[in-house]
Amino acid sequence: MTALAIRNAALFHFARDGYEGASLRAIADDVGIKKPSIYAHFSGKEDLFLQALAHAFQEVKRHTLEYFRDHAELPLEDRLKGVFPWFEKEYNASPSTRLMLRMSYFPPPELYNEVMDIAHPFLDGMERSLNRLLQRAVRHGELPSIPTEQAAIAFMTSLDGITVEIIYGSSRRYNRRLEAAWPVFWHGIHHLNEEAQKIVLKGETTS
Repeated sequence: MTALAIRNAALFHFARDGYEGASLRAIADDVGIKKPSIYAHFSGKEDLFLQALAHAFQEVKRHTLEYFRDHAELPLEDRLKGVFPWFEKEYNASPSTRLMLRMSYFPPPELYNEVMDIAHPFLDGMERSLNRLLQRAVRHGELPSIPTEQAAIAFMTSLDGITVEIIYGSSRRYNRRLEAAWPVFWHGIHHLNEEAQKIVLKGETTS
């Protein structure tokens, strides 16, 4: 139970203060233990940080899957576009989401590889889940027959480019980017198959 309490307190401190700024003494104070007691459960600050970060990514994954499950009745466009305001609320309310997003953009340089070993499987898993969602949408007639993997990558790229405003900018800038970029994305994926066919035809005529 103490290890769990330490990890949860650490997650809050790392999300608020970053890796360098978080204090093991402050984390211990929050739990009601002495700083040396942390070492009975974690080998040090690095170990505690990586375990807290791994948990944060797991929490964000779980919440994201719950979002899509809870909004399954909505049209596809509303579900996908709705991820953006939902994610902004998650960022403001959840230390796990704040830590995940901040460390994805600003990992501690000395732990870069370790952080990416956590982040990349998460991102790849989200991309695969989105790809499956788009494949179902094609089967059910919500989308034309498009290369769903390409569309999933495009969505993740849009999410990356827009959510950076949560850290750097403001809610107004975040929503301004969303409203500017979304019609381009949504219109674009509906024409992916058309563009793919043009490429095939061009290749046939030049061969």
